[in-house]
Amino acid sequence: MTNNRLFDGIVVFVQVIKSGGFGAAAEVLGHSNSYISKEINKLEARLGVRLLNRTTRTVALTPEGEVYYQECLQLIMDAEQALGLMSQNSLNPRGTLKISCPVWLGSQYLQQVFSEFLTRYPEMQLDIDLSDKTVDVVGDGYDLAIRASAMLAESSLICKRLFSCKIHTVASPEYLQQHGFPTHPSELHQHHCLCYSNLKHANRWQYSDPEGKIINVEVLQKLRCNNTPMTVAMAVDGMGICHVPAFYIEPQLQRGELTILFPEFDNTQVNVYVVYPSRKHLSAKVRRFIDLLEQRMSK
Repeated sequence: MTNNRLFDGIVVFVQVIKSGGFGAAAEVLGHSNSYISKEINKLEARLGVRLLNRTTRTVALTPEGEVYYQECLQLIMDAEQALGLMSQNSLNPRGTLKISCPVWLGSQYLQQVFSEFLTRYPEMQLDIDLSDKTVDVVGDGYDLAIRASAMLAESSLICKRLFSCKIHTVASPEYLQQHGFPTHPSELHQHHCLCYSNLKHANRWQYSDPEGKIINVEVLQKLRCNNTPMTVAMAVDGMGICHVPAFYIEPQLQRGELTILFPEFDNTQVNVYVVYPSRKHLSAKVRRFIDLLEQRMSK
């Protein structure tokens, strides 16, 4: 078991030797002569050896004191070096940052952020897991995770919102020509719907009417898939209607490959968060990455 008094008096002892006496050491450390003397006496009593021979004018190391002084000097140098390393890391983080991120967000939105981070901090490495499944940030050893959700479940993790966007219901012109154009969410049970299976209630799509009333619709699952880009591609191919965040379908909307249905009910949103274990003693590498995320993604 570690003695919690192991380092008591060491700094005072080393300073006495460096300064050449109790009075000079007291001046450097901002204490009185009596305090310095008491600390040395307590240190010698705890060790059971005499470290210093004292006269009215000088102090000199005993043979045991000489050995102890060299060891203490090395301990203090090591501690100062460690402190300097931590201070340097706060400016120039190093090591590996392990990140979990949804596939589409990572590949389409965060690739430039990843590249910029590595350029800014050349002593850093990134370990990126692109997956649409929710990971156990602490249990699986991640430094942080990016998550897209209408609302995160309560947890001990720190959650910081980066941006929000609407959720659109979309279909291809070909599908609408063949199956008809629904004008209200309640009509969705008559249509083929392409659902994202990682959601707890994949077949329950939520809407908000112009007055703010929440509408939950149970849809027919023509397709269940755990990958949103695949769901979007199937919608473009005319296989059905999907309900996805706007950032997934910007190119398809611009090209006219998908059409937004019931825009007056598009009042629900998805939020993109960065989540991490704790604000306390947050490592430099995590802090620098979160700062960069906020600079590049916050809206």
